[in-house]
Amino acid sequence: MEIIRAEKMGFCFGVKKAVETCYEVAKNNKNKKYILGMVVHNKDVVREMENIGFITLDEKDILAERDPLEKGDVIIVRAHGTTLEIMEKLKKKEVEIKDATCIFVDKIKEILIERENLGDEIIFIGDKEHPEVKGIVSFGKKINIFKNIDELKESSLDKDKRYTVLTQTTLNKKKFLEMKEYLEKYYSNAQIFDRICGATSERQEATRKLSKICDIVIVIGDLKSSNSKKLLEVALAENPNSYLVQNENELDLGMFSENMKIGITAGASTPEDIIKKIENKIRGNFNV
Repeated sequence: MEIIRAEKMGFCFGVKKAVETCYEVAKNNKNKKYILGMVVHNKDVVREMENIGFITLDEKDILAERDPLEKGDVIIVRAHGTTLEIMEKLKKKEVEIKDATCIFVDKIKEILIERENLGDEIIFIGDKEHPEVKGIVSFGKKINIFKNIDELKESSLDKDKRYTVLTQTTLNKKKFLEMKEYLEKYYSNAQIFDRICGATSERQEATRKLSKICDIVIVIGDLKSSNSKKLLEVALAENPNSYLVQNENELDLGMFSENMKIGITAGASTPEDIIKKIENKIRGNFNV
């Protein structure tokens, strides 16, 4: 048996920053501490943050004015960011805001605001239900959101308008290139900004290569994690024997045999200790 890791996997820069912000606040601040939603899309990380004193708040409760926030409390804005309305409500409450929004998410938001001010209409490629997308588009006025090429083809875009095209940071690169080709062919009035996170692209490409040389691929990540699910999509395209698991407790050892070459990759919200626990569980079962 051989266990092979993807060349690029695990925590990305934005997630690392968000988690480090939490540890710093927990160490140096005695006030009540909150995190706006899941600090990153990983239940094990969220559980660890709760263990060190954080309370996870739902954005819906803030919007409905039924949150427990008081003046002076500390709240961390997760790596995915949040909406303009939420930020305005937090400022009115006079809480201490620690903004751990990923710098790449912030950059997309800046481009959106700038291009709208220049008169462009925005085309956004991504999942409208994802918190990152909800947060970014809330800073715009008129946004056309498309999840895939089919939605884009069914749209009624105006060839006489000026469009700026932006993307979710964790978008599948292959899907983006397909949509980019379509837009360039039929809408020369659209200026396209490829803002897929470099770490996302690297992890997808590393997963693609890994999937070609292994008998089975294990993608480690939370079931709610967009980038983890996209890594699974990439793996499945090359290797139908690919699976997504959240931690070692979900690992079915019956999937493996002693002569297998096992590929391991992990989403950008997956901590190293979970990866090691899964590897050790496989090795321990086969005395590798």
